[in-house]
Amino acid sequence: MAPPAQGEPRIVIIGCGFGGLEAARALKRAPVAITLVDRTNHHLFQPLLYQVATAGLSAPAIAAPVRHLFRGQPNVTTLLGEVTNIDAARREVVLADGSALPYDHLIVATGATHSYFGRDEWAHHAPGLKTLADAFEIRRRILLAFEAAEKEPDAAARAAWLTFVVIGGGPTGVEMAGTMAEIARHTLPGEFRRIDPASARILLLEGAPRLLQAMPPQLSRRAREQLEKLGVEVRLDTRVVAIDAAGVQVQSSGPQDASTESQQIPARCVIWAAGVAASPLGRQLAQATGAACDRAGRITVEPDLSVPGHPEISVIGDLADARSHVSGRPPRPVPGVSPAAKQMGRAAADNLLRRLASRPTRAFRYRDYGNLATIGRNAGVVDLTLPTGRHLKFSGYPAWLFWLFAHIYFLIGFRNRIVVLIDWASAYWSRRRYARVVAAGPDFD
Repeated sequence: MAPPAQGEPRIVIIGCGFGGLEAARALKRAPVAITLVDRTNHHLFQPLLYQVATAGLSAPAIAAPVRHLFRGQPNVTTLLGEVTNIDAARREVVLADGSALPYDHLIVATGATHSYFGRDEWAHHAPGLKTLADAFEIRRRILLAFEAAEKEPDAAARAAWLTFVVIGGGPTGVEMAGTMAEIARHTLPGEFRRIDPASARILLLEGAPRLLQAMPPQLSRRAREQLEKLGVEVRLDTRVVAIDAAGVQVQSSGPQDASTESQQIPARCVIWAAGVAASPLGRQLAQATGAACDRAGRITVEPDLSVPGHPEISVIGDLADARSHVSGRPPRPVPGVSPAAKQMGRAAADNLLRRLASRPTRAFRYRDYGNLATIGRNAGVVDLTLPTGRHLKFSGYPAWLFWLFAHIYFLIGFRNRIVVLIDWASAYWSRRRYARVVAAGPDFD
């Protein structure tokens, strides 16, 4: 690629998630030279990542090569690399190989990672779900747990292999638990000779009094009812106090619990969906700029999403501790969801162009379109925010159908939409999941 034209502003975007992708696209016709850096070579549609982890979809169906996405945008250069340092004084981004990328304007969109609330040693026994590598590992553990149970002669040990624990009652946890119940009840029966996969025990643990806390209480109740109908054992007000190779130790704290004694749940397959933390690059950027961080490591940004004292740096997506500013209303925290990241990416790009044109920037305003989650086959919950500000709430089959078509619509690329639609139609009618190939051995202690 030819070098940037003389005097052309140099824009570096770190991360090609929803926020980084939207920011780069919004600058398509701008006279700028964009360098987009990501440590993977693909954009990932994270809302469907659990489908890869549960063998419902193959990885290419929810991922698209970054270079392919920007093949028609000549002002974008894509680089595969991991950013290790941001030198705000020199206006340089430093990569792991020691090379440096100078910038005139920087957009940081490195997203979030897992948070184990100070117990990082749990990660080995309870992997989280943020990347394709995470999805492959979780899929491997789920499928190989059934294989291990098939050859286990001891009844207690076999029961532990057939006990699956999902920690966290947010959308990811709810969707994972519901889908795992469907695998055990509808996909695997008839394929084993010594065990009955339908006897598998699926537990969903949540430390709060209800699931899906971002949704109205009535939808939280409907989600629980639909999960329990699928055979998922839901435990609320339940705090995890230890995780090891043998299982999970929990402590119930609800008003119905007179005792605070902990209970051990023998389980060989545990999945973490309970907490997120900002990318580690956030704290490094905070040190380099003097910006404040919240407890999750997110950068506290100005109303226009810039870093205080550094208008040339914008932070968006899960890395930003941002507020939505609407005239006549107090600022509201922006949730860490993909629609928010997309809107922040477009807003950061617009404000960047405004700075280049010496025009005042605009405060970010988040437009909340609502929340939705699927529970399983013909089951889901939807809370839509209408333009009037009113909420439309529904559940069951209509919610599941709405969730399905909404996710197909927002997938990246026509091919991915067609592939996912065909795969889902096949799985719906056959109840089969064909992305069940694992390459590694059964040992994951």
